[in-house]
Amino acid sequence: MIKRRKVNPSLKGHPQIKNIIAVASGKGGVGKSTVSSNLALALLKQGTRVGILDADIYGPSQPQLLGSYDTPELMPDKKLKPLLLHGLQMISIGNLIDLDKAMIWRGPMVSQALQQLMQDTLWDDLDYLIIDLPPGTGDIQLTLSQKIPVIGSVIVTTPQDLALLDAKRAIAMFEKVNIPVLGIIENMAGYKCSSCGHIDPIFGEHGTESLLKQKNIPLLGSLPLTSQIRADSDAGTPTMAKEPNSEISKLFLNISSKLTEQVAKLPQDFNARLPGVKIES
Repeated sequence: MIKRRKVNPSLKGHPQIKNIIAVASGKGGVGKSTVSSNLALALLKQGTRVGILDADIYGPSQPQLLGSYDTPELMPDKKLKPLLLHGLQMISIGNLIDLDKAMIWRGPMVSQALQQLMQDTLWDDLDYLIIDLPPGTGDIQLTLSQKIPVIGSVIVTTPQDLALLDAKRAIAMFEKVNIPVLGIIENMAGYKCSSCGHIDPIFGEHGTESLLKQKNIPLLGSLPLTSQIRADSDAGTPTMAKEPNSEISKLFLNISSKLTEQVAKLPQDFNARLPGVKIES
């Protein structure tokens, strides 16, 4: 049984979600959204109940990655029923807007939209909610830390020096707002030739290792640069859903197992079991 973990004392845990985990990157283009959807599906494969919230208001990706631009059902109480895609409960602004229109919103509107997506969705008894954050360290990230009861974060980066610089900034941001960084996922760690099997580290080597040592953060896993992940994502059938027994899927399953190990190390939220009684540590 999945247990609730403690959140910021100033926030109250979500009644229908045990643990909320943010997946972030300091830099765009590192495959964070693709990793988020496959990571959520890997947690689902472990037998847990999982949802995913697409928090990238300007550039939502999860409708494409999970294969549906359907509009969520609006319930009588004005709440949204999340879409059920590949077994995941999912909500995204991309399912609520005209795809041909640009989201020309200022920061406060974006932050409000995130809170509404979180609060006005009828999540159904989740063990984990994965929040796919936009890149950077701006309004959405601050709203997340101040308004949403997140237990921890995961950083996605490539081995490229430029991406690692931004990953350090993302880690620093989470440290500043007291959200634990549960681990780093190294994406596009090397290209494996389909003909000869040679692995070419086209984005560099060993950079992530130095970051892990410097910040004392565990490596959850490394993923190769492969056309399979790209093709499956473009088709709206993530590799974890399309080929759950493939070598790529095994890597995601290993990452999800290491992530749940890190979650298990966090303090348990006993107050959730004792309504009206507050336990001071």
